[in-house]
Formats: sequence, C-alpha cells, structure tokens
Amino acid sequence: MEQNNEQSIFGLNMDSQSKSFLRESAKWGKFLAIIGFIMCVFIVLAGIFVATQTSELNKAFGDYGGNNSVALKGFGPMMAVVYIIIAIIYFFPCLYLLRFSNHMKAALDSDDQANLTMSFQNLKSMFKFMGIFTIILISIYLLALVAGIAAGI
Repeated sequence: MEQNNEQSIFGLNMDSQSKSFLRESAKWGKFLAIIGFIMCVFIVLAGIFVATQTSELNKAFGDYGGNNSVALKGFGPMMAVVYIIIAIIYFFPCLYLLRFSNHMKAALDSDDQANLTMSFQNLKSMFKFMGIFTIILISIYLLALVAGIAAGI
C-alpha cells in the first residue's frame, strides 16, 4: 500500500505547499504581532508624554495672549487616557495574532490537531475583534457625519 504524504483536515488535504503557506503566515503573523506590541508601548509613552507636557504647552499658550487658565486644563490627562485606551484596543488583535502564530508553528512542527484548532480559533478571534471594532468605528463616523450635518443646518 502506498503511503500518502498528505493529511486530511475536514475532508480537505493539507499538502506540503499548504503547510508551507501556513508556516510562512505564522512567521509574518508573529512579526506583525511583535511590531504591534512595540507600537502599543510607544502609544502609551506618547500618552504619558502628552500628559506631562501639557503644562508647558499651556504656559506657551498663555505667553501668546491666550487665556491659559482655561485653554488646556485637563487636556493632558484626558489625552493620556485616550492614548492608553487606544493601546489597549490595539493590544488584543496583536495578542490573538501572536497566539495564532505560536499555535500554528507548534501544530505544524508536531502534527498536533489541538494546536491547529487553537491556532485557527485565535485567528478567528482576531478577525472577529477587528470586524466588530470596524463596525463600531463606522457607526461613530456616521453619527459624527449626521451630527455635523445637523449642526450645519
């Protein structure tokens, strides 16, 4: 009997080319996830920088004739919170992508079905998160558009 070098997944065959594509996807996913985590750190640092530099900006605003008592009060801490929220939101897709990459590499190295399933589960979670986030952003943009049109009328 001839040995078949392909593995069956849900009635589909995973040949060496498919494994190669998945392995390469896992490598790029891991790279993008690590870059994403680094960007999260930079976003948090930018928020902290904005929060700490607001007093200087407020002073400069006052030097040019602005009312520095009202101009930027609370702007720094508010922006720091916004930046941290953005970093937290960006963290989760990166985490799901990293988990996808790690589980996929382990699944391909050891032909482990459980790791393959976990890998695809994390990929699904990443796409689901990004899809829901996209719907939320589009809704916010539409509300802003309607509010802008209403304000203009």
